[in-house]
Amino acid sequence: MPPEAASAALAPAQRSIVMVGLMGAGKSAIGKRLAARIGLPFVDTDREVETAAGCSIAEIFELYGETAFRDVERRVILRLLEGARGVMATGGGAFMDPQTRASIKQRGLSVWLQADLDTLVRRTAKRTHRPLLNSGDPREILARLLAAREPVYALADLHVQSSEASPDETTQRVVAAIAAYCAEPGVAAGSP
Repeated sequence: MPPEAASAALAPAQRSIVMVGLMGAGKSAIGKRLAARIGLPFVDTDREVETAAGCSIAEIFELYGETAFRDVERRVILRLLEGARGVMATGGGAFMDPQTRASIKQRGLSVWLQADLDTLVRRTAKRTHRPLLNSGDPREILARLLAAREPVYALADLHVQSSEASPDETTQRVVAAIAAYCAEPGVAAGSP
């Protein structure tokens, strides 16, 4: 689908598109491609949290703990959702927070990028900037997170498989899923 057609097909949503899923699912990679494809700005909420806090996510976890990180993350995501429409990649745990999830539901269109455990392990290997994976066996940690988080990720508006496809193919799947969603009765009128 050409960019103009994709943008026109997605226009009825009139909401920010929020990528959710576990680390390694491809939220940033697909989000950037999606934003470029449909002519919207892209923002990575992890980068925005670091800017707001004045330090890295790893430092926030180390100095203040996960609870403080989630509080900053929640406020940053709400601020972004209240701003201009765009494509947003959230951190893997953001959608787990009930307040964040409610804000996304109210002001955004959530897209769960689903990936299997082998894909997640491969994509996160050799990346030391993920605090949750630095405290044990990454495969075991990812398996535990996947089991705990999948039921919550399943609450997302749309589900798109991202395991084996190329980033461009996955982006096309997301565009198609959003276009189908926007074609549903009532969406054009603004009621998701």
